[in-house]
Amino acid sequence: MHRFVRSAALALLLVCPGLGIAADYPTHAVKVISPYPPGGTVDILARIISGWLQEKLAQPFVVENKAGGGNNIGTEFVVKSAPDGYTMLLVNPANGINATLYKNLSFNVVRDIAPVAGLIRVPNVMEVTVSFPAKNVAEFIAYCKANPGKINMASSGSGTSVHLSGMLFQSMTGCSMLHVPYKGSGPAFVDLIPGQVHVMFDNLPASIGHIKGGKLRALAVTSTERSPELPDIPTVAETVPGYEATAWFGLGMPKGSPREAIDKVNAAVNAALVDSGMLKRFTELGGKPIGGTPEDFGKVIVAETAKWEKVVISSGAKAE
Repeated sequence: MHRFVRSAALALLLVCPGLGIAADYPTHAVKVISPYPPGGTVDILARIISGWLQEKLAQPFVVENKAGGGNNIGTEFVVKSAPDGYTMLLVNPANGINATLYKNLSFNVVRDIAPVAGLIRVPNVMEVTVSFPAKNVAEFIAYCKANPGKINMASSGSGTSVHLSGMLFQSMTGCSMLHVPYKGSGPAFVDLIPGQVHVMFDNLPASIGHIKGGKLRALAVTSTERSPELPDIPTVAETVPGYEATAWFGLGMPKGSPREAIDKVNAAVNAALVDSGMLKRFTELGGKPIGGTPEDFGKVIVAETAKWEKVVISSGAKAE
């Protein structure tokens, strides 16, 4: 009888390997996929939270950059990975946007990614190269309309919140800008800082160091309220009533990943969001904690996918 029970248990684990995860998870290194190159907000947050998880869960949490396809290459890699708790995705706004922007994706994030934990929500920041003549949003709009098609708008890739924030600005102001997509904010800065491109609506965490260091000029933040980290910088809505665009980030695993692994990472992330040192780091990046249960983060993904679907359709944005 005991031999039968052991055999049955072994067979069940072979069919459903996730059932073998217990309180000792993780027992080896965990991959955290950043679907962008180094230097942007997604990569920055992936490295911050991976360092925390490695310390608290006593195993390596290794960030791997899998850039390209407007975030889709890295996301697809996670979707197709074994659902064993050892591959995670740094979920970001493009995951919600791309559901509408790309017509033939091989995956559906709401269906194929198990939400694990919400990290932070941040504003984007409308920033220009320091030589750009406009000093505020009103002057930017006036210059743009006087010089149609002559402003190059960088983004961290087609379908990112950086791209769509700019498209929303165009549709609400009548400005005409040429979209220049890069594979992440890091590569975009290489051209934005010296002025090969002129403006970007970047996630604040990746840009705040360049702004405070005088390499870029912030014209406005995209949230409904001013950022405590840039209190003298107005919101876009102060000039363009009704404008609002924020970016959100969290962790996900392939659908079917063990609930024990999801819950353990979720608990560690929530602990990070109330730790004074970690909270200070997130605040300095302009972020506000999301936190909550995996189900709470799942609701964020669903809501943001629906919100950006409307923006994609109304702005006429297309994948490039």
